[in-house]
Amino acid sequence: MVRHGETDWNLAGRIQGRTEIPLNDTGRAQAAETATALARAAGSLGPWAGLFASPLSRASETAEIIGRGLALPGPRIDEELWERDFGAAEGVCVPEAHERWPGLEIPDAESIDALAARTAGAFSRILAEAPGSIVVAHGAMIRAGLGRLTSTPMPRITNGEVWILSRSQGPNDSVPQHAAIRLDALGVLSAEEPRDPNMETAV
Repeated sequence: MVRHGETDWNLAGRIQGRTEIPLNDTGRAQAAETATALARAAGSLGPWAGLFASPLSRASETAEIIGRGLALPGPRIDEELWERDFGAAEGVCVPEAHERWPGLEIPDAESIDALAARTAGAFSRILAEAPGSIVVAHGAMIRAGLGRLTSTPMPRITNGEVWILSRSQGPNDSVPQHAAIRLDALGVLSAEEPRDPNMETAV
């Protein structure tokens, strides 16, 4: 699981949601660095099988850059990998959004519960049907989906950050799906960046 590279709205702290905002030069450099990190990880995890990406260009371009770095075919665009629809909060700076909508529960937006269910389903499907794939998507939806699958609160996910999602070998098929998922951090490209709990993954 890879969060897309930086955009100008990320830099400004604005919630993007489904608004189409392209990568900036920093974001493209982050994507190239992520490809290098994933190439190193392939030595212990095995070869990467393919790429999936959100329809939004900041994710699909990140995936294309990663694909070139790993000599993989272009990404498969998956309609279930959209970022959360933040409704009226899109374009609003994060501190203001938290003041106006505590917990970012926005009346005209996709609910957090619906987001978690949608993205957990997409991640489970890809894990089952195309193991060894790289999924490039968005902060809020990666955080919600992985949190739902692991029953574990997730930290803020930074631009270009990578998480490894794998299915453990349970003793029988009755192991609940959320208990059959293991999460490991592969690395954060900007490790020196402090994690501000008020900077929601939405941006």
